Amino acid sequence: MIEDELKELLRRALQAAAPGLGLDGELPEPELFTPRQKEHGDVATNVALALAARAGRPPVEVARAIVEALPPAPFVERVEVAGPGFINVFLAERWLVDVVRAVAAAGERFGWAPPSGRRAQVEFVSANPTGPLHIGHARNAALGDALARLLEAAGWQVEREYYFNDAGGQMDRFGRSVEARYLELVGREAEVPEDGYHGEYVRDLARDILAAEGPGLADLPADERLVRLRSEGVRRVLAQIERTLERFGVRFDSFVSEASLAERGEVGAAVDRLRAAGYAYEADGAVWFRSTAFGDDKDRVLVRSNGVHTYFGADCAYLIDKFSRGFDRLVYVWGADHHGDVARLRGAAAALGYDPEAVEIVLYQWVTFRRGGEPVAMSKRAGTFVTLDQLIDEVGADAARWHLLTFSNDAAMSFDIDEVKRRSMDNPVYYVQYGHARIASILRKAREAGVELRPIAEVDLDLLAHPSELDLLRAIAGVPGLIATAASMRAPHRLTHAAHDLAGRFHRFYTECRVVSDDEALTQARLWLARATQLVLAGLLGLLGIGAPERMERPDA
Repeated sequence: MIEDELKELLRRALQAAAPGLGLDGELPEPELFTPRQKEHGDVATNVALALAARAGRPPVEVARAIVEALPPAPFVERVEVAGPGFINVFLAERWLVDVVRAVAAAGERFGWAPPSGRRAQVEFVSANPTGPLHIGHARNAALGDALARLLEAAGWQVEREYYFNDAGGQMDRFGRSVEARYLELVGREAEVPEDGYHGEYVRDLARDILAAEGPGLADLPADERLVRLRSEGVRRVLAQIERTLERFGVRFDSFVSEASLAERGEVGAAVDRLRAAGYAYEADGAVWFRSTAFGDDKDRVLVRSNGVHTYFGADCAYLIDKFSRGFDRLVYVWGADHHGDVARLRGAAAALGYDPEAVEIVLYQWVTFRRGGEPVAMSKRAGTFVTLDQLIDEVGADAARWHLLTFSNDAAMSFDIDEVKRRSMDNPVYYVQYGHARIASILRKAREAGVELRPIAEVDLDLLAHPSELDLLRAIAGVPGLIATAASMRAPHRLTHAAHDLAGRFHRFYTECRVVSDDEALTQARLWLARATQLVLAGLLGLLGIGAPERMERPDA
């Protein structure tokens, strides 16, 4: 593949230029990306900017030294230094067609790295089981799942985990709410606590429990009844959450309960371990973690004065649990309101003897949901919210995921339900999906006309020389670097933009170049270009967790 050869070319140039730049030790791996503007080349790298400080020289000077050391290569037309120190590579046109062969060999996994042997865990969603998932959980679900897919494409073995809190005051309030509705249904007087959960879904849970268990739970001793009804409510909510996530294209390999950590004594063991390391101490009857030693603004309570552990105490036990399973990287997907928790969690990892760099927190900004420009009310306890199931029913999982993944996770975003569900070519997800379906239709109609796609080894791809064909080839050639960059930067939004650009280039190619014509050789070359584009579009959509339809009516323009 051209990208691999180009990386090797840059590695050799770096090694040759390093002594003259005063660089010793390990050199960074050159990362490639596709420039947004065609005049900046087919492929670019910022490796000179990354090395400038270490070399003690301006990035442009480092870039020139690397370019001067580049060995000649038949697939490189020219190389330029641009801007603050970017190295822009222009590929020889006749070598661009090799990318079609590479796609034909790799299929929808074009651009994936080989397995690295490294294991990562991505923990996301992790909403407490006090009710159905609502639209406020949608961005976490889409982002976490896309990150897991990207890491797999980057060669990681990935496990997706859902960690839920089924202990503590919040769960007690949920249990008392279910209990009150259950007692009402069996004719007993009861009232949902003022700070409990008042949504109609709680009454539905109580009905399900009554239908399955009968009225006998009402006669249990009060404490036993609460525990039983809370447990039955949690079990049903979790089952519903799992079904909803499956509809959203998200699956989990494992579910872990906070209560189970405490029941197995793991929270107490974590506190003892922190105490032995000198990072836990007692004050005011509570046990504290010395998190200020790791950059936190104050120390944090592990165990309250009443002997009950805090969420953070359980988080420490959960760290040990995760690392004991052999993961090399722990990725947490959290809302921006957890920004203050980052220092203490990574500090706890260091205090427990782990590499804090192996603990990665991906923060995302909140989404403002609107309908026709008006904000959508949200309150789980009051029961005024739009569930994720309702969003899927109205908008569709593909359109919802696309829109949620279009923006960088550190950017706040607005999601107008009426706009996102609009089926038109102005809606980018339908534009891209229609591109895939259009190619499937072209290939199908060609077969119906008796034009079968020949083995690629028999096809003269050098016939692909039209400007729109070359533009399409350039976009495809940049996909491996794009996937690697999106994975390393935890930036799935780059895939949505690349898929939209690729679809646009295909639509232009289709307008300007007749795919099936009387020229049999050119027809085969263009059919293979179309097929390669289809595979790459399907691969990008797959990494986003979005479907690639084979048939699709053109959305209304």
